[in-house]
Amino acid sequence: MITVGVLAIQGAVAEHVAALNKIENVKGIEVKTLEEIEQIDGLILPGGESTAMGKILNYFQMLEPLAEKIKQGLPVWGTCAGMILLAKEIVGQDTTYFKAMDMIVKRNAYGSQLDSFQTTIELPEIAATPIPLIFIRAPYVESVTGDVTILAKVADKIVAAVQDNMLVTAFHPELTDDLSFHKYFCKKVSASKQVS
Repeated sequence: MITVGVLAIQGAVAEHVAALNKIENVKGIEVKTLEEIEQIDGLILPGGESTAMGKILNYFQMLEPLAEKIKQGLPVWGTCAGMILLAKEIVGQDTTYFKAMDMIVKRNAYGSQLDSFQTTIELPEIAATPIPLIFIRAPYVESVTGDVTILAKVADKIVAAVQDNMLVTAFHPELTDDLSFHKYFCKKVSASKQVS
């Protein structure tokens, strides 16, 4: 059994927890404190407002300790705003957050809420059947360096990538009935737990 926490300070928290709890041998919980984060095997940074999330993390003095845990190998998955939090660089913005993943991210890259869209793509390494993707005021990855592996592109834009213990998606798998990305992340968490 693995325990995966969803950072519950803002954003699509309940949906991620519900998806995790549909997977065998996985317990999904909300986490709000560093003490709770000590109890988990992996962490999801949900969608929401990256600036607000960064301010809240700073206010509660969680940003640096969490960044350190990620550097030390805590499996982490950033969806949408969570992807922005993990980036080493953000286009047009001096402020960065965890500075963990070797990528440059563009915020609200697809425009406003009205420019949200849905599509379906095939990702054989993640799922045997096509995966529905929902984008809401989504960012995308402008470029990657180092050993970042690009998992998915939509219209030539990088929308999913992985590096070591970190996974990022510009879209919201928790808003669909498809559990492929949650299962993929949980496999990473399980593998990491066995190594440690």
